[in-house]
Amino acid sequence: MAKILLTGIATLDIVNYVADYPNEDDEIRALGQDYRRGGNAANTASILSQYGHSCHLACTLANDTNGQFILNDLAQRSIDFNKATIIAGNTPTSYITLNQNNGSRTIVHYRDLAELSFDQFKTLDLSVFDWFHFEGRNVEQTALMMQYAKNFNKPISLEAEKDRPGLEDLFPLADIILFSRPYASIKGFDHAEPFLLHMSQAFPDLTLTSSWGDRGAWGIAHETVYHNPAFPVEKIIDTTGAGDTFNAGIIHALVEQQGLTDALQIACRLAAKKCAQPGFDFLVDR
Repeated sequence: MAKILLTGIATLDIVNYVADYPNEDDEIRALGQDYRRGGNAANTASILSQYGHSCHLACTLANDTNGQFILNDLAQRSIDFNKATIIAGNTPTSYITLNQNNGSRTIVHYRDLAELSFDQFKTLDLSVFDWFHFEGRNVEQTALMMQYAKNFNKPISLEAEKDRPGLEDLFPLADIILFSRPYASIKGFDHAEPFLLHMSQAFPDLTLTSSWGDRGAWGIAHETVYHNPAFPVEKIIDTTGAGDTFNAGIIHALVEQQGLTDALQIACRLAAKKCAQPGFDFLVDR
């Protein structure tokens, strides 16, 4: 198993379960409520840890009560947080309205905590890691981190979820880019394959993937396009973090030296299993 450093954020997710999504200015009663640890990198780490990988989270965490909640959750899931920096402030919080009728989720994020800086990142001993994964956020600082990580000649994966200013400057620094459907859509594409073919013209040496919901997922490497159909889900319960789960499946397969065909299959199966349950526990059969 691999030693993986994941750089991004960890959040508090407050999930309200509702029978149907409310109209504006409605007042409704939630059917239930969960408090969870969230954040893309933290979610992906929680899946990779289930595979047995040694996962280390590089991020900032607030020194408030919710920050302690996150620390306790990471410890419970065997995610090492010694690479995290504890700072004064408020824990980033995501308020999730989860429609139990169809599993869709609407999210309002609150963020005012400073994110990890390159000066903090470069104090870490990167020589001990087998793989580096970065969220495509905090772009200026992440570019410096990725450039520094390249000195250690280990694979670097990058999640491109949202179209943030300057994000494409990070692409040449990665070996594997995991594109979301919303990112491809905002670039004017309504299908993963033409989007990946377009991106591969600019970055022919990279492995690129894009998950596309019920259409499955596509990947391209060495000018070859791969596709895996979506696995059926009897009832969609919770789509929150399905993309983070898909990314974990890709990283796990590639770090285990499996090909892109197997990686897409593993990732699609894992994402389908995630959509059929709340939260991220017990997704990996070992």
